[in-house]
Amino acid sequence: MRRREFLEVLGGAAAWSTSAQAERTSKAARIGYLAYRSPLSADDAFFQALRNFGWVERQNIFVERRFAVGNVERLKDAAAELVRVKVDVIVAAASAATQAAKDATTSIPIIFANAGDPVGQGFVQSLPHPGGNVTGVAFDASPDITAKQAALLIELIPKASRLAVLWNPSSAFLHSYWSAIKTAAPALHVSLQSLEVQDPNEFERAFDAMIREHADGLLVLSDTFATFHRARLAELAAKYRLPAIYGHNQYTEAGGLMSYGPSLSDTYGRAAAFVDKILKGAKPVDLPVEQPTKFELIINLKTAKTLGLDIPATLLARADKAIE
Repeated sequence: MRRREFLEVLGGAAAWSTSAQAERTSKAARIGYLAYRSPLSADDAFFQALRNFGWVERQNIFVERRFAVGNVERLKDAAAELVRVKVDVIVAAASAATQAAKDATTSIPIIFANAGDPVGQGFVQSLPHPGGNVTGVAFDASPDITAKQAALLIELIPKASRLAVLWNPSSAFLHSYWSAIKTAAPALHVSLQSLEVQDPNEFERAFDAMIREHADGLLVLSDTFATFHRARLAELAAKYRLPAIYGHNQYTEAGGLMSYGPSLSDTYGRAAAFVDKILKGAKPVDLPVEQPTKFELIINLKTAKTLGLDIPATLLARADKAIE
């Protein structure tokens, strides 16, 4: 791929134009925004929060956006590009982008949004004391959220006795999530079927296996990989008529049946507060990692209708949002 095409794919062509460079003043800060995936609605929450802090694009900040659209090598190259253009801070969307940014620099501040198990993955030394150039807002408060997700799915399909769990074993933090759901399964009176998938070409095979093993429902453990392929997962769940629950609202917006997890809009908005502090002179080492405090249950009623499911009134009453 030629350099120009590469930058266009990553969403940075405009930022590299001569006119954009001419607009930059010596007082304007430069932010690098790095993601493995394509843009999500959660990204808008980050930029809106920045505006609320008084940071306005092409006035006092310039943003170098890099979306690697599911390509790991592009992600690594994009992180290196952000270092070369000397951004003042890198915002890393989720774990894959955080790892790429951390590999690219030990000096530029890195603020992650929605990174899973930042201590276990080596992004920070501890939540209270990050200990380096990386800090931010973690993906979740605890892997035990998987038990809550499974319980919600069982509430929807009370006769369920077997749940399929689809997860990416190459995401280090998901191993603790898989362990948590295994521990919770006996109390929930269900058996589990583990489907380890790290290649989108394996999705169809995984769903075939779920049906062969008579899974009653599906729990998708969320990571960067699954989020990027969320529309495909929702499509296959509908095709195989399998009720499924996911880790956050981006899945239900893409047609998934139900999601329970941290509010990504809140998470990304809080990441903007870290950037505001960094641009005002704070150091990542002095900013403790935050964990999500706002969780939301979202139900896609259109998908429920397609699957022929009646949502229990008690479950619907607890939903933070119902997509009609």
